[in-house]
Amino acid sequence: MQLFGLAGQISHNQPGAPLAGGAERVSLAYMRGLIERGHEVAWFANKFSGGAREEMIDGIQVVRGGGKFTSWRAARKWYATQKPFDLVIDQHHGIPWYAPWWCKTRCVAYIHEVLGPIWDTFYPWPLSAIGKWQERVTHRKYRDVPFWTASAFTRDQLEASGVKSVTQIPYGVETRALVELPEKELAEPLQLITVSRLAPNKQVGHAISALRCLVEENKVQANLKIVGQGQELESLRKLAVEQGMETHIEFAGALAEAEKDTALREAHWLLHTSVREGWGLNVIEANAMGTPAVVYPVPGLIESTLHEKTGIVAQEESPKALADAIVASLKRPKDYVNWRTAARDRAAKFHWDHVLPAACDQLEAWAKE
Repeated sequence: MQLFGLAGQISHNQPGAPLAGGAERVSLAYMRGLIERGHEVAWFANKFSGGAREEMIDGIQVVRGGGKFTSWRAARKWYATQKPFDLVIDQHHGIPWYAPWWCKTRCVAYIHEVLGPIWDTFYPWPLSAIGKWQERVTHRKYRDVPFWTASAFTRDQLEASGVKSVTQIPYGVETRALVELPEKELAEPLQLITVSRLAPNKQVGHAISALRCLVEENKVQANLKIVGQGQELESLRKLAVEQGMETHIEFAGALAEAEKDTALREAHWLLHTSVREGWGLNVIEANAMGTPAVVYPVPGLIESTLHEKTGIVAQEESPKALADAIVASLKRPKDYVNWRTAARDRAAKFHWDHVLPAACDQLEAWAKE
């Protein structure tokens, strides 16, 4: 069986792809799973500086071309030179690939999240308004195309837009849950961590402000490790200085998986401050290391974090609410121990070993229809 995937940026975890994130990591896992089942997979992605025009990654034929707004044209041109595929996977992340109108074969759509307010974090008005309008129109145009997503909220949004068939398939993680949790007393100095692309929609600056609330307003000793890279790095460094938190913050950059696991295991809390998420992969990765999360009450994060079971959902989207939640947790050390255990146990169920077979089964079924 031959499958053709269309996604954002992929670089085999190389730092050269500035826009690659969780959605692309998940796509790569799906493609690897299909390769392991003996299928042929080609993946067309946006080009980026330093990225090869074509290469093989884990048996996947990766082809790159075009930019943010032109890659669909490059994909269409390349596709026309290939022999027919059995299934085309059109990944939506703001702007789709319009594959149902040019691929001439079975097509399904994969969506991480409906961007909605995320448009406002990347573009000024009226561009942000145009982006939101385009997204709504796209979903109506794709109403007869089968979709799949990880989030119940995203599923409901698509169905409300008129999409007739939406399958919910959980995301997986590579991180294996710890068998034995090391002891970790919830005591000062608190070790906090964020793990994400340093992009506007991730609002990592809110974590810095929450740290200031803890240290200066609540007199709690705390430090913050910021893991990740991206366009917001320098502005975040500046914010840390402006808020007097530079001695409490470590900008760790992008870490290898083993190093990231260690950092997550050593932290007391993962902070997640995104405008919106499709799910919250790094929440599950932290949970696998026995570290609960304090998250904003936004779509995706309220699904990946079970309030006062595997972590805490803040009362509102504000740094003060994050700080207040952490301060309150200091008075509940026994609950913290229970949250750690429950988070680890739940995260174990989201390893790719458990999730990927059902996802590949569904893709194979679509290809045979």
